[in-house]
Order: sequence, then structure tokens, then C-alpha cells
Amino acid sequence: MRTGAYILLLAGFVLAACGESVETMEENLRPVRYMTIGDVNVSRIRSFSGTSQSSRESRLSFKVSGTIVDLPVQNGQRLNAGDLIAELDSASYVLQSQQAQAALVEAQANDRRADANYERTKGLYANDNASLNDLEAARAQAESARAVVASATKALEIARLNASYTRLNADTDCSIASLDVQVNENVQAGQQVATVSCGDEFEVNLDLPESLIGSVGPDTPVSIRFGAIPGEDFGGSISEVAVASASGSAAFPVVIRIDGTHPDLRSGLAADVTFQFESGAAQGGVVLPVSAVINRPEGTFAFVAEPVEPQGEAIVRQRPVTLGELTESGIEVMQGLEVGDRVVTAGISVIRDGQRVLISEGS
Repeated sequence: MRTGAYILLLAGFVLAACGESVETMEENLRPVRYMTIGDVNVSRIRSFSGTSQSSRESRLSFKVSGTIVDLPVQNGQRLNAGDLIAELDSASYVLQSQQAQAALVEAQANDRRADANYERTKGLYANDNASLNDLEAARAQAESARAVVASATKALEIARLNASYTRLNADTDCSIASLDVQVNENVQAGQQVATVSCGDEFEVNLDLPESLIGSVGPDTPVSIRFGAIPGEDFGGSISEVAVASASGSAAFPVVIRIDGTHPDLRSGLAADVTFQFESGAAQGGVVLPVSAVINRPEGTFAFVAEPVEPQGEAIVRQRPVTLGELTESGIEVMQGLEVGDRVVTAGISVIRDGQRVLISEGS
């Protein structure tokens, strides 16, 4: 009997102790902070590499073939209109011009003799001292001689033009963007010799992944930096977006026109182009501090506080979420949360689904 009484007494102490523990746990609710999801508009920042190019860039070539004998310019050199860029060996073209000149002189002499013969034959025919056949033959000879003069004149014009084409000069003030030949190199007519940049307006060429093509347009904020010009930011706007991807890739060529004029810029400079895209938050998603999201083997989650009585307390519910990209403001949550949800922003690793907590607002 005494043993049974001891057991009952011990059981009572245990129950009493458990009751006190439960009351203590209820009294010592874990405090958490939360933020209320609002309808915010945030930005997503992405940077890509590009290359500068003059908005007025020309690729130069000779109109005739030959051997380069002079190349008095260098990459980056500024030129004035009329400055020599490259010159071909003109000896053969000068000789052709001289031969054409001699041929024209001979043709003109023949033309004068043919005209004189035609006039004499007309007089003889008028006095019945020449036949009609003689007259027609003299006229045909004169017309042929005139045709030869016209052909020789054209040949001389072409020969002189070809001789002048052996010099490649700057048409306007410009700078050398690139040289594609060397002295003593044989070049063909139309072969690229140099690229020149004219004016102080520039653009940047780059490739964007297909996932971002639908997010860019003329109003997309763009900032440009050049390693060669430290400490200076250049504004710009998107002027062209290709309708087809670059060959063999999933990237699309994009052209950024740099605002204003910049005499210090050159073609071929490496550029770092920063785009400010509209975040997914404006398309039905929300943005949270990184501390408000937890990754577990079964997925990615956030905790939403559902207020209960008494005031200042809540039950936290675990919500699976789908993440977007990291932004300046936090991490995008594309699915799983809605505007108005109270999301726990700190200490989520030590709370569990359905736990009662004390809540206070603040991120």
C-alpha cells in the first residue's frame, strides 16, 4: 500500500512539473520580425561586355589592285580630310595612262585626215569627179575615225582615274580604327585596307541572352563604363535589337548608342554595359531579404505569420516558394507569396510550421 502511495505521489509531481513546463513554453513564445509584402517596383541589374564603335565607321579599300608601297598611318591616328592613308605602286598605271595618251593623239591625227579626205571627196563628187561609192566610203572612214577618238578619250580617262586610285586618302576628318594590310603586300581591288571612325558619336555592340531580349527596349536604363577611361560613366540607349540570334549561339546582337559626343572615345574599346531591367516583382512576384528564405532538401520555403488572439501573437505557416533572381533589393520570389502576406524575415531556421510566435513588424 505504501509503495502504491509513493507511485501516485510521484506521478502527481511529474504531472505538475509538465504543466509548469507547458505554461513556461506558452509564456516564452519566440519573438520574430516580419515584413508585409507590398506592391513594389524594384530593379534587376545585369552587366555585359561589349565593344565601342564609331557611329560613322567606314571600311576603306582600293578601286584597283597593286602592291602597297606606302602606309604612313597607325592605329588610333587622327587624320584630316585629304591625308594619305595608303599608296600602291603606280608605275604600271602611269604607263597605261601614257600609252592611252599616245593612242588618243594618233586617233585624233587619223580623225583629221579622215575628215579632210571626206571634205575633198564631197567636192570631187559635186563636180562629178568621184562616184557615190567613193563619197560613202570617205564618210564611213570619217565616222570610224571619230569613234576611235571617242574610244581613245574614254580609255585615257579611265587610265588616269586608275592612276589616281593608287592613292587612298581620308575623305573627311577621322581616325584610324584598324589597319588590315602591310607595306609590300599585294591587294586586290575591293579588299579591305583600313577602317576609319569619323565624328565623335559612338555606340557599343554586344550580345544579350535570349532570356532578356523581351525585357529590353529604347527606355531600358543603360550605363556604360570603359576600362580605358576610369571613373567616368556614360549614358546610353538601345538603338537596335537584332531579330535573329548571332550565328551558332542563343545570344542576340544589340547596339547601344552612347549619349552625346565624346572626342576621347575610340573604336575597339572594351566596355562594361549595365542594364537596369524591370524586376519580376512588377509582374506578380515579390522581393524579400535573403534571410527570409530557407533551402531544405525538400524545397525552398518562406514562413508567413498569421495573426491570432491575443494581439501580437501569430501562427507561422511554411510556404513553398519559387525564386527568381538576386536584385539590389533582395531575392525575387516569383510564386508562393502574395501582396499583404506577413513574411518572417529573420530566425526562420529555428521555427517550425504551425509554431506560435510573438510578432513585431520590421525587416
